[in-house]
Amino acid sequence: MSDTTERLWGARFKSGPAEAMANLSRSPAVYFRMTPYDVAGSKAHAHELQRAGLLSSDETDRIIACLESINDDFAAGIIQPIAADEDVHTFIERLLTERLGALGGKLRAGRSRNDQTANDMRLFLRDRIRALTLSILELQQALVAQAEQHLHTIAPGFTHLQQAQPIVFAHHLMAHAQAISRDIQRLQDWDRRFSLSPLGAAAMAGSAIARDLQSSAKELGYAGPCENSIDAVASRDHVAEFLFCASMLGINISRMAEEFCLWTSRQFRWVELDDAYATGSSIMPQKKNPDIAELARGKSGRLIGSLTAILSVLKAQPLSYNRDLSEDKHAVFDAVDTLDLVLPAFAGMVRTMTVRKDELLRQAPLGFTLATEVADWLAVRGVPFKEAHEITGQLVQLCEAQEIRLEELTPQMLADTDARLTPEVLQALTLDAALAARSGWGGTSPVRVAEQIERFKAQLLAQEKWAKDYNGPHA
Repeated sequence: MSDTTERLWGARFKSGPAEAMANLSRSPAVYFRMTPYDVAGSKAHAHELQRAGLLSSDETDRIIACLESINDDFAAGIIQPIAADEDVHTFIERLLTERLGALGGKLRAGRSRNDQTANDMRLFLRDRIRALTLSILELQQALVAQAEQHLHTIAPGFTHLQQAQPIVFAHHLMAHAQAISRDIQRLQDWDRRFSLSPLGAAAMAGSAIARDLQSSAKELGYAGPCENSIDAVASRDHVAEFLFCASMLGINISRMAEEFCLWTSRQFRWVELDDAYATGSSIMPQKKNPDIAELARGKSGRLIGSLTAILSVLKAQPLSYNRDLSEDKHAVFDAVDTLDLVLPAFAGMVRTMTVRKDELLRQAPLGFTLATEVADWLAVRGVPFKEAHEITGQLVQLCEAQEIRLEELTPQMLADTDARLTPEVLQALTLDAALAARSGWGGTSPVRVAEQIERFKAQLLAQEKWAKDYNGPHA
């Protein structure tokens, strides 16, 4: 087979490409992971050519069987791309023609690498976000399992990294879980928006042969075909949006990772990591480092970098297809592979950690975290909150001067500060009273947190069902 016929685009060229041109143009080895999705699109296109009368039923069956054997052989490592395979499309067509002769070349009619590569990426992402969701759910389940153990574990809550008000530790853990749940919701929203097939858009104007696009879309698990053939091959906002979803997930994990670095420090002493999910120092024998948290925190920057890279590629692209768009695969694959590394390790760290309840309880009232209870107590009794705030601030100053806690104030100290501060206020200055008072929807009262967890568990089941019910092509 000549070099010209091996290339999908070589017919009008008198000579082959320069070595430097071929090296730049050739897909990196990792791009051939698209093989299962290109095979799926090729099978759908074969059925389209049969409907158009270009393939007989027997020819279609032979092509489909050959495509399936190529996919199986590639998955088993029996076949690999060669240097002449510029991309996954060239790779598959080469194997088709080697195995089927001229019949293999018939499959190219009515399609272009432009709609093939757009289709491959959508199929890849629709498949991978389901697998990604299942990995995220492992982290969510670990957070929920820990939260259920700590419904009555009292801890200090923070604002500005300063102790603010007492909470139950479960409430804090569920705050992270709620944020990450929205990451799954974003992936679900993404899928609803981009469940449209670009197959049949061909180079950019649509195909004169493949015209029953609703049928091929249905075969591939899409909701329907893209509305505009130019948009189908030229747009990569689905890539940018996925990378935003991945970046936001990375940021939410990074925020949690930062807290694990704090919680495991000698200064906080809140959490002990399991030995299997921590490392030591090559020089300091006493060290136990939260490396998973630190590595996850670092990987968030990598995810943001992939998003920034693809936005930069897209920002000045004229319609329709341009070769710059091949950068989408590098960004997406790196993001997917990064999350595939981070999520199982982070879930394991959360699942196996030990929370030091006594230390959390000891720290919960420190820093005058019960001060708001005084202001609220006064406000409920008709004192304007601005005034109640000032009175409480005076109490805090008194406690600092006396080196005592708010709950250690005497009736005389209260009365000297303000006559409206009767001894009954001391009943509000307990951790349990402060928690019980936050009994509104979404509050830190253990009863409300328990209800939140039950609702959340039902949501996890629905998200798991969504991920497992996908009927499109899988790698």
